[in-house]
Amino acid sequence: MATTTHDDRTAAVPTPAPAGIPLGDAAPVEQQGRMTHRQILSALSGMLLAMFVAFLSSTVVSNALPTIITELRGTQGQYTWVVTATLLASTASTPIWGKLSDLYSKKLLIQVSIVVFIVGSMLAGLAQSVETLIAWRVLQGLGLGGVQALMQIAMAAMISPRERGRYSGLIGAVMAAATVGGPLIGGLLVDTSWLGWRWCFYVGVPFAVVALVLLQRTLHLPVTKRDVRIDYLGAAFLTAGVSALLIWVTLAGDTFAWASLETALFVGGGLLAVVAFVVTELRAAEPVVPLQLFRDRTTTLSILASIAIGVAMFGSSVFLGQYLQISRGYSPTAAGLLTLPMVGGLLLSSTVSGILITRSGRWKGHLVAGSLLVVLGFALLGTIDHGTDMVLLGAFLFVLGVGIGMTMQNLVLAVQNTVAARDLGAASSAVAFFRSLGGTIGVAVLGAVLDSRASELIRQALAGLPGAAQGAGGAGLADLADAPPAVRALIAAAYGDATGRIFAVSAAVAVVAVVAILFIREVALRTESGDERLRTESA
Repeated sequence: MATTTHDDRTAAVPTPAPAGIPLGDAAPVEQQGRMTHRQILSALSGMLLAMFVAFLSSTVVSNALPTIITELRGTQGQYTWVVTATLLASTASTPIWGKLSDLYSKKLLIQVSIVVFIVGSMLAGLAQSVETLIAWRVLQGLGLGGVQALMQIAMAAMISPRERGRYSGLIGAVMAAATVGGPLIGGLLVDTSWLGWRWCFYVGVPFAVVALVLLQRTLHLPVTKRDVRIDYLGAAFLTAGVSALLIWVTLAGDTFAWASLETALFVGGGLLAVVAFVVTELRAAEPVVPLQLFRDRTTTLSILASIAIGVAMFGSSVFLGQYLQISRGYSPTAAGLLTLPMVGGLLLSSTVSGILITRSGRWKGHLVAGSLLVVLGFALLGTIDHGTDMVLLGAFLFVLGVGIGMTMQNLVLAVQNTVAARDLGAASSAVAFFRSLGGTIGVAVLGAVLDSRASELIRQALAGLPGAAQGAGGAGLADLADAPPAVRALIAAAYGDATGRIFAVSAAVAVVAVVAILFIREVALRTESGDERLRTESA
């Protein structure tokens, strides 16, 4: 399908809708940008496929992780870090991708991020130990951060905030397809003897290659050309600070005591790096995270809510697969099917809320309702143990999925509708950054909570099981494959009972999102695309 650039389009340029206008002033529902609906769909084809690859990479691997860790004889801490390494790299690189998108070709950057992701995926599939797997997952995360951030930025450049809801259903469908297909594909690969878990890293490569071709043919966006100063020092301080604190949370209480010299070094070094990051950002000509964004109330509160939602989104997907396979004994394929209620709720709510937002221009009510459902869903999941009825679990997951579907995309929409057009890239990546940061912290902290609680339950159970303590050899997730049957059952039950606690903690964290969203001031959605706003503001 032939696609023209923005400069070739002849539709009328709309009158700008300034930020902060009251909702009583009606805004036209029809798309007022220069791109037609057909052109937008054409451009979205490659972008949505790339987004599918990004979501698929996490859902495929999360469901295969119990098998991977068991086969490679990994520990619970390593289980967590296989996920955390990718999230950390994605989180740290997101602001850099966002800043580059304000300076260079968005199309080229998306393609570069896909290539990095492909290379990381192929190398991760060749890993022979958990340590090397974690290392290549870092490279995979660098590409993943670019794909996730740049998709939102490119969409903001093409589509006005008011019309964005019209395409939310497509985004929701892609997320649902990846969330459903990922565990199913991952389960089939793991359960197929002549393929195995390594193909969980290879399976996304063909989709990524096709996405590269489609993007080359269909995506045409203006290129910003100006002098560039990338804040590498700020990015380095940010990565160092977050990494030090996350490593401390993961290792404290296991490798070393909470009150120890190691704790002082990790926490002190991490906090110093964060302070250095803030000082650097205040002085940098092109800060990787422009601190002036936080002067805007909507942006600050949306970022705060995104951190809490990140814990919800990543924490649930990572540890749910472990619960279903390790504790309940389901195969990877069956575990994927059992997550369908959450996926269905996410798809339904993201599609319906997007349509309603486009029709009415009102978005805050959907955010409030969604955040409340996230709290409710996690509170219900906080009651599960190793014997919870699966129908009841499905109902809890549906509630959580509906809540996440109503909040995740709409928080980005609220920020993109508020900030200046020249800051769209930085603001969009800031939301994605802090959401990923919340997910990274959530996975690390919740993994530590799960490990601590499960270890406590295992010790208590072993004390009442004659002869088990001698045969267990320090029973834990790493010993699951080689432990006697009685001890394996004990470990599985302990991890099932401990999972409820991490969901209860997630419910408490999600309350922060509710409070933040309640204080966000609702303003009418703009009817100009990001590119049109940029030309208007420049003029």
